[in-house]
Amino acid sequence: MKTLLVTTDFSANAKHAAEYGYKLAKQIKANMVLCNAVIVPAEMPQAGTVVWPMDDLELLLGDSTIGLECLKSELEKAANTNGFIPEITIKNEPGILTDVVESYAESQSVDLVVMGTHGEGMSSFLLGNHCKNMIANTTRPLMLISPDTQFVPLKKIAFATDFADPENDIQSLFHLIPLAKILGAEILLTHVYDGEELTAELKKTISDFMTHVSNKANYPHIYYRSVRNSKVEAGLSWLCEHGQVDMLVMVHRPHSFVYRLLKSSHSEKMAGRITIPLLVFPAVK
Repeated sequence: MKTLLVTTDFSANAKHAAEYGYKLAKQIKANMVLCNAVIVPAEMPQAGTVVWPMDDLELLLGDSTIGLECLKSELEKAANTNGFIPEITIKNEPGILTDVVESYAESQSVDLVVMGTHGEGMSSFLLGNHCKNMIANTTRPLMLISPDTQFVPLKKIAFATDFADPENDIQSLFHLIPLAKILGAEILLTHVYDGEELTAELKKTISDFMTHVSNKANYPHIYYRSVRNSKVEAGLSWLCEHGQVDMLVMVHRPHSFVYRLLKSSHSEKMAGRITIPLLVFPAVK
């Protein structure tokens, strides 16, 4: 893993996520990009046909650059100078956050995007929220950091699956393994099920999945544990709280516009309720 891109809007929560991202970059020996998307009123729906003056845009970009340089300086000054020192670069552009991040990720090598959540529980996931948009649209693994997330060594990573798309999950798992190797972490495959016991069909699916992983992954520290609960989010929350889990990993599967309008995905809901890092993999299209 070579480069982490950390988004910021200069809020306290975003600064906390940047501090986490820097410590993680130092641990895994990766460089870091601090990214700010400058949203101008002319790009907002309520702005209609208003033309935003170029001079004012340059002023906004200038303020953004100053803010990024200040944050970069704060991270470097607060860091432990022992060991690897990540190189920090800055990036800002006018536009919507998802567009700015994707544009940069397409032109540069970005392995992981890090951003902070709002820390307001489910109320933070309103339509148009930056976190929800990033979960739905990112093409890179996305790590979400809540204001309550403390930086600790990631030694146990839970990978949640419903086994609805095993091949997709296996591809995401294989992308996770290199990070787990760097961290020296074990991976706990977990599945939340409802009912008295697993069905025979599901047991076979799990057995085939684990056999495939064992034969192809070349990583011995992968285990499986099922969690019985009628609600996926409740089951995963219980596991995170009582299973000594340091990070939760989920694959975000795309839904229709109507579904996104009326409901939140499991990954979006989990982002609003856990305090450990949530790593979201985009589904392979």
